[in-house]
Amino acid sequence: MAGTVPAPQPPPGPPPRPLFWPWRPNPLRRRTDTARAWLGLGVLLAVLAVAPLAGALVGDAAHRHYQDVARHQQQTRHLTDATLLHDAPRHPEPGSDEEKKTRYPVEVRVVTREGRTRTTRAEVPPGLTADSVVGVWIDSDGEATDAPLTGKEVSSRAAGWALLSAIGVALAGAAVHAVTGFVLHRRNLARWAAAWAETAPRWTTPT
Repeated sequence: MAGTVPAPQPPPGPPPRPLFWPWRPNPLRRRTDTARAWLGLGVLLAVLAVAPLAGALVGDAAHRHYQDVARHQQQTRHLTDATLLHDAPRHPEPGSDEEKKTRYPVEVRVVTREGRTRTTRAEVPPGLTADSVVGVWIDSDGEATDAPLTGKEVSSRAAGWALLSAIGVALAGAAVHAVTGFVLHRRNLARWAAAWAETAPRWTTPT
């Protein structure tokens, strides 16, 4: 329609950087730009190469370590019957799913492998009365303890250490790239300051 004022259009944004722009011919490209680009590529390739290797080595070492731990626990721990010496506390919400997961520390009487009777504290389900019998794991000293590590737990812990090591390599690579980029940026600022100190007197008129 004649006389209609067109709607204002936003100013065009900066043109997108072309792929591999640090390596393309560009009069504004600095040597530090190219150096940082090559450094970033080198760090990326190093992380891709080292992270899986570090994860495999650390995971294997952790797996062997936890296998030894599990073997030692199986040799020094055993499941036995424990007799409650006192009533266990009752859960505030009887019959709830939370009650099935909750355990309370209670004094119990156990018999060690050597036949010695001793008292220890064990985690038991809520609501049990005195003289109730529950199964607990005890160590060689007769102290209540956790069950030995299972094969699944060994694998899970080893996988966790492998993942942490791979993440650590990636973070180290990112830190190297960031610190080097900061150093190059400070170097650019110093060069700009030196160049301006040389050029500024030509632009100023003495008073």
